[in-house]
Amino acid sequence: MTDAPLTVVGIGADGWAGLGEPARETLRGARTVVGSQRQLDLLPDDLTATRRLLPSPLQPLLDELAAGVNEPTCVVASGDPMLHGIGASLARRIPPERLAVIPHPSAFALACARLGWPEADVELVSAVGREPDVVTHALQPGRRVVTFVTGTDGAAQLARVLRERGRGPSRFVVLEQLGGPAERIHDATVDTWPADRDADPLHVVAIEVRTAPGALALARIPGLPDDAYEHDGQLTKRHVRAIMLATLAPLPGELLWDVGGGAGSIAIEWLRAESTAQAVAVEADAERAQRIERNAHRLGVPRLRVHHGRAPEALDAIDSGPPDAIFVGGGVAAPGMLEHCWDALSPSGRIVADAVTLEGEQALHAARAAHGGALLRIELSYAEPLGTLEGWKPQRPVVQWSARKEDG
Repeated sequence: MTDAPLTVVGIGADGWAGLGEPARETLRGARTVVGSQRQLDLLPDDLTATRRLLPSPLQPLLDELAAGVNEPTCVVASGDPMLHGIGASLARRIPPERLAVIPHPSAFALACARLGWPEADVELVSAVGREPDVVTHALQPGRRVVTFVTGTDGAAQLARVLRERGRGPSRFVVLEQLGGPAERIHDATVDTWPADRDADPLHVVAIEVRTAPGALALARIPGLPDDAYEHDGQLTKRHVRAIMLATLAPLPGELLWDVGGGAGSIAIEWLRAESTAQAVAVEADAERAQRIERNAHRLGVPRLRVHHGRAPEALDAIDSGPPDAIFVGGGVAAPGMLEHCWDALSPSGRIVADAVTLEGEQALHAARAAHGGALLRIELSYAEPLGTLEGWKPQRPVVQWSARKEDG
C-alpha cells in the first residue's frame, strides 16, 4: 500500500488476477475507487471502497483530484497509466509526493511481445481523444507502429486514413483484449480490413508500413516536396522551407506563430519535426485558412491551430500566450508587422522572416538595424531544358532575417 493520498493503479484485461499484491493492498485500503465501468467491473465485489465512475468530460475530475483528496483514493486505469493515460495527466498537475502510480504492462508492451517486435524499434502513436490522422507522420515505409485507438470503429477509422495515404499494402494487426481470457489477434493488411468491421472496444492496432506504387513517402525532416501540399502558389518552396525550419530549430514544448501561413507549410513541418511542439498559423484569407487545416490533417498534425485574421492586428487575439518563435512568411513590408511580432515574442524568443520584394528586404534591413540578428540571401537555381540541352534557371532570391530577442 502506498503512502500517497492518491494512487493510480493500472489494470489489464486479466483484471484482479493480473494485479500484484501492492496494487491489491492499495485498492483494499482505499475509501474511494474511480474508474470506467469496464475497469470497476474487473474488481472483486468485497472491496469496501465507494465506486465512482469517470465523468465525461474528464477535466472537472482532474481539477478536483489536483486540488487534493482527504481520504485514500484510487484511480483505476488501463495498462500503464503513465503511457498516454490518466496517470500522465495527473502527474502534470500533482507533485510526486502526493501521487503514486502502480503500473500494469501496457498494451504497447503486450502488442510488441505478441508480435516479436523489439519495443525500442517500434513507435507508439495515440489516437485516443485525437483524430486518427495523427498516425500520418509515422507512415514511413519500413516503420513499425503501435496505435492506441478508441471505440469499436477505431481500427476501421485508422485503416481509412492509411488507405487515403497510399498505405494499403501495410500489415495491419488488430489486437483485442490483450492479456485477458478473451484475447484475439487478427492479422491482415490495410486493404483487406473491411471498412465496416468493428473491433472489441478494447483494442490496439499494430502496423508495418508499406507503400502502394506511386504513393508519396514523406520523411520527417523539413523540406517536404511541394506537391505534398494543397496550395494556390502561396507556399514557401521546399529548399527555402528547409533552411527556414533549420533556423527556427523547434525544441520540445515550444510554440510557433506562422504569420501569413499561406499553405501552412512552416507550421506543419515545425510540428512534424517536434512531437511536443505547438503552432498557430495566422492567415487572412478564409479559403487559405481552410486549406491549411486540410494540409495539417493530411500530413498528420491536426493539432495545428489556424487563426483567421489579418496580421499584425489579428495577433492580439491569439490566446496561446507569448510564442517562443515567430515565422513571418508574408506581409513583412506591412506597416508595424515586424515590430508587432517582435513585441509579441517571449523574452527569449526568436524570429525568422523572409522577403522576395525590395520593399520586404528594406523592412528586414530596418528590423536588423533595430534588433540585431543576421541577414541571409538565398539564391537557388534549378537545371531545366534549354533547347536540346540543359541550363540553370535561377529562382527569385530570398532574403532571410533571423534574430533572438535576448540578443536584441
